[in-house]
Amino acid sequence: MPRSVNHVASKARRTRILKLTKGYFGARKNVWTVAKNAWEKGLTYAYRDRRLKKRNFRALWIQRINAAAREEGMNYSQLMGALHKAGIEINRKVLSDLAVNNPEAFKAIVEKVKN
Repeated sequence: MPRSVNHVASKARRTRILKLTKGYFGARKNVWTVAKNAWEKGLTYAYRDRRLKKRNFRALWIQRINAAAREEGMNYSQLMGALHKAGIEINRKVLSDLAVNNPEAFKAIVEKVKN
């Protein structure tokens, strides 16, 4: 008796991955084995970079806060220490947004902390 192979399912699986690799460069978009490897590697990068994204944004917020704080005569470290001492609970994301989009509010926070 001949071997039974489910061509419908295997073709569908290959088609699904080839659709996901649409737009990739060269053989990565249309050669099954290369496309499958590229897709799997892409999933690995996606997993890793979801974590890196959080680190990168925190670093960006800190740089923005530091730049704005230096214009007010303090540095980042002094500002964050003074905020903690004053009991002002404001996170870096909001603080950097204020520094960029609402400098008057940021300046008011710095003045409150200085006194």
